[in-house]
Amino acid sequence: MRDMKTVFINNQTEKLGTGQINRRQFITSLLAAGVVLPTAMTMASDVMAATPKKGGDYRYGVAHGSTTDSLDPGTYENGFMTGTGYLYGNNLTVVNAKGELEPELAESYESSDAKTWVFKLRKGVEFHNGKTMTPEDVIASLNHHLGEASKSAGKGLLKPIQSMKADGDAVVFELDAPNADFPYIVSDYHLLIKPSKDGKIDATDGLGTGGYIIDKFEPGVRTLAKRNPNYFKSDAAFFDTVEYVSLIDLTARQNALMSGEVHAIDRIDPKTVALMARNPNVEILEKTGTLHYTFPMRVDTAPFDNFDLRMALKLAVNRQELVDKILLGHGALGNDHPISPATSFYAADIPQRAFDPDKAAEHYKKSGHSGKIQLSTSDAAFAGAVDAAQLIAASAKQAGIDIEVVREPKDGYWSNVWNKKPWCACYWGGRPTSDWMYASAYVDSTEWNDTAWKTGDAAKKFNGLVVAARAELDEGKRAAMYKETQEILRDDGGALVPMFANYIMGISKKVAHADDVAANWEMDGYRAHERWWMA
Repeated sequence: MRDMKTVFINNQTEKLGTGQINRRQFITSLLAAGVVLPTAMTMASDVMAATPKKGGDYRYGVAHGSTTDSLDPGTYENGFMTGTGYLYGNNLTVVNAKGELEPELAESYESSDAKTWVFKLRKGVEFHNGKTMTPEDVIASLNHHLGEASKSAGKGLLKPIQSMKADGDAVVFELDAPNADFPYIVSDYHLLIKPSKDGKIDATDGLGTGGYIIDKFEPGVRTLAKRNPNYFKSDAAFFDTVEYVSLIDLTARQNALMSGEVHAIDRIDPKTVALMARNPNVEILEKTGTLHYTFPMRVDTAPFDNFDLRMALKLAVNRQELVDKILLGHGALGNDHPISPATSFYAADIPQRAFDPDKAAEHYKKSGHSGKIQLSTSDAAFAGAVDAAQLIAASAKQAGIDIEVVREPKDGYWSNVWNKKPWCACYWGGRPTSDWMYASAYVDSTEWNDTAWKTGDAAKKFNGLVVAARAELDEGKRAAMYKETQEILRDDGGALVPMFANYIMGISKKVAHADDVAANWEMDGYRAHERWWMA
């Protein structure tokens, strides 16, 4: 009898969750099965909270945003704009909540040789202006990032494309060499598909196919959007409105969640996780992904053009101290390359670089440098970035290296400091595949090569290996190539990568989400606005 009762309750629970019966009918049926009223009411509330439903106004406090932000997807350089882009736009493919790649605007994709890729488009998808999506829109959207004059951060990702052409309801891509990861590449947040006219797109019009329509966009302040009634995904975009609010100040951001001013925030300080977890109205969501904190040295600028000086600085960092004191254990050691040992494909087993002040002093002496070395930093880079820089300066002093920590303003940090100052603090969300990560930040063709590591024998060998690994379909050979790329980056590259950090987010219990939450970016891959709902 107990088994039959359990089966009955499970069936009724499923019916309530799928809308086949209402709350009253659910409770009545459980009472008839012998469940007491308080328990039946609690079960009904739990099921309703776990069932996606439309309605509500969702506000997200973002630890990013700049007054120089633009709606041009080729310029997106922070989480505020990544999320804004996903509000109004979609890609050919998407990394789902389970971390798996699946078609999005494409219905399917296939290739027999990894060099010619055919993406069949979904039928009947509409842009916000009412235009039906066509292969020509896809081609125009991607062409926006190409060309001699393009400064798009997506340019390097698309460089391998030799040609694009429409074939009925499909787009055919011809690459310069086989690339088994190409379907991942077109899910990059810069490569949103927009409506075209005469073969061109208006990059800043904020129009797309996304679940929300931009109502107001105030750079560095907020983005307000309303639900798209014609969204092609029937099981997504549940909120009536979504507002992204730029709250770069950590204290202001955390207070906004605690007071109920916003429903979710990113980048909770590890120092305050335990305190915030005591709030009965807040859920702490922590995910291990590919997020890593870096201190890129531009190798085209003295003194970082000197191999021995770069090596001295890498050896002069006490990485364990940074993980312990900055992340409070919410992360792992970095090894001066961007491939996460926890989640990335082809993460190689390479000896961990350790703090060695004596060897650092040897390299520093060999470099011939003397005097102060400036390190620009701000907590706009990541929570605790200023403290991390101070710890680096303290450990480097043990090797006789004098580092001057320069505190930079939070506003405009990404446009005025990062990718411009010779040495600064930075973060990278990482990418699911090695090739995608390299194409985003390390190959010689990308605009976001923030170390300017493009010339010299090591850089040339690295770039050649990336191209070769991209085309290699034998998994064993490919893994060996990626191991070598990581070794080259670790030793010769300009990126000091001391730690990988967990995503730590705070969510109001007024908001619900599925058990699976993506870890490729914060906030469910920056798609919480279309995957979550009001509880």
